[in-house]
Amino acid sequence: MNTFALVNYQYMKLVFATNNLNKLAEVQKMLPTTIELLSLKDINCFDDIEETATTLEGNAQIKANHISEKYGYNCFADDTGLEVSALNGAPGVYSARYAGEPTNAENNMQKLLQELDNQTNRDAQFKTSICLNLNGEQFLFDGVCKGTILTSKQGEKGFGYDPIFQPEGYNKSFAEMTAEEKNNISHRGLAIQQLVSFLKSIN
Repeated sequence: MNTFALVNYQYMKLVFATNNLNKLAEVQKMLPTTIELLSLKDINCFDDIEETATTLEGNAQIKANHISEKYGYNCFADDTGLEVSALNGAPGVYSARYAGEPTNAENNMQKLLQELDNQTNRDAQFKTSICLNLNGEQFLFDGVCKGTILTSKQGEKGFGYDPIFQPEGYNKSFAEMTAEEKNNISHRGLAIQQLVSFLKSIN
């Protein structure tokens, strides 16, 4: 861990390699105030970073590496997928564009509900993979939240597939939860918790 002897946790700046303002706001709420989170816009990055990997981990690495190599920042990137058992893990890495381009959350949800029409097995899980590039080294973190796909949308909060995903042990969808409730149990929340714990441990 000597590599990180110069890292000052109290004044750490990290780029979160995303253009998704919902995710940015969600993650910012989970980070301690001592970490300054910068968006791609903050570093004047308007590049179209193509996510061409076949795994969530691979896509996270592509985005993090692009920022570190081109802009020189310590950064982290994530990729999230909804994996449905009855669909052999689909939509998975293609979750954001499941119904085609341009990406549309409503169309994605409707396609998934149609695919599961009359399907008794509605088990699913959300998975988030995070790639952290810090001082020339790379670390990966994963968070998983198991649950089921509802037969119709419930709730107005959240984004993406949140209205049709009910986490295990709860009787409401992600879209019916407060941000705090969701962050405590969500795939992204769990992955971010691992990231934050790691950042604390190396200081």
